[in-house]
Amino acid sequence: MSEHEPPYPDGTQNAICEKYGMSALAPEEMVALSIESLGKTPIYGARIQLPENGNVSWFIHCGTHSTAIDFYQPICIEHLPEVLPMVMKYLCLSTGAKFIIDTQGYEDVWMAE
Repeated sequence: MSEHEPPYPDGTQNAICEKYGMSALAPEEMVALSIESLGKTPIYGARIQLPENGNVSWFIHCGTHSTAIDFYQPICIEHLPEVLPMVMKYLCLSTGAKFIIDTQGYEDVWMAE
């Protein structure tokens, strides 16, 4: 991460990790985001095990999921606060974590089985 990016985890991210009993893990510089789904609700996020030589562990989409090969696009984490600020506090959840949130305050966080 560049010297101009915020440190991870921040206080809000630490609080979410503590709330759900998870260790904080800084995110990679890139996330996979479904750009075309932005604006829909709810918002889903899943953190997978980082593949060998991979640079993305977070997959985030809004509304209905699609299996289309181009459903997710890579985006630099530094742009995420501009396009989807609601997810920032979840980015330090542990590998295997998933979340669902909406604009009315609904929040569910769990570990994948």
